[in-house]
Amino acid sequence: MTDIISSSQPAWAIPGYLEIRDNRLRINGVDAVELAKEFDTPLFVVSAPRIRHNIARLLEAASHHKKIKLCYASKANNTLGVLRVVRDAGIDVEVNSGGELFRALRAGVGLHIHVGSQTPDPEPYVEALAAMWDHLLWLHRETGHKLQHINIGGGIPVNYLRDDMHAEEIGDAERDMLGADLTSAEMMEAAIEAVRSSAREAGAEYLLDDLEIVMEPGRAVIADAVTILTKVRNVKYRPETGENWALTDAGYNLMLSMVMYHWYYHAIDASRAAEPPVSRYRMAGPLCDGGDVYFDLHGEGRLPDCRLLPANVEVGERIAN
Repeated sequence: MTDIISSSQPAWAIPGYLEIRDNRLRINGVDAVELAKEFDTPLFVVSAPRIRHNIARLLEAASHHKKIKLCYASKANNTLGVLRVVRDAGIDVEVNSGGELFRALRAGVGLHIHVGSQTPDPEPYVEALAAMWDHLLWLHRETGHKLQHINIGGGIPVNYLRDDMHAEEIGDAERDMLGADLTSAEMMEAAIEAVRSSAREAGAEYLLDDLEIVMEPGRAVIADAVTILTKVRNVKYRPETGENWALTDAGYNLMLSMVMYHWYYHAIDASRAAEPPVSRYRMAGPLCDGGDVYFDLHGEGRLPDCRLLPANVEVGERIAN
């Protein structure tokens, strides 16, 4: 039987990557439910084509500036398979440890800044680069040394709220950050222009002639390339609160940032992906711990209280995050 592709894909869908066919979630054309059956759950599914796509976009943005070098921040995901795909896609890998730092200092290190992750606008990069340039200029005037490279860090944001069905339950500040749409090209353009402007004002454009600008994107490469597939192990209704619960086999042992940083992961019923998500479910993991939940226990508005899933979720259905 020929696969039937849903005529109206939801907002979270990415053509050729995350799509609905025959009512099921497909990842690069592969049935997510069949993957979960074959390899069991919890299962991390990493898309090599998506990594290559994300790197190609970064390289395209960087191609407009002759002195930019991209290095993947391996702390984002340093499995060997991911690192091989990154290298094959045409960028280097950034690593960090005490020994590496010692050797770099002995060899002679440039300047490095990092303004944080998931920054929704370019202004922090501009301010940080202005401070970096002042230091670079001072160093040259004091020592005559011309740095060979500066590292402006990563932090290029990813839009985690492609489908905004939970947006009204998340606080304004959190929503602005999670839904950031600053592109790599916009961030690079603002950063490079800040360096050029500062150099012109200081009459020191010659310092830019051989200066390599290094960027180390992490989440911009890997964030939307990984899906975790889980299985519903139990469903229950709590009459005292009027709430439906869906308990899965993946919790904060695998998605620790959901508890530590209150990070939002979208939940999709991979078994019934085309059916409208009309029912509210409190979601929780399998650990015997009151904090193993998919919602914000502290009521700070940083996570939605419930996730929207199709009606009458049953044990055995697969959920994609």
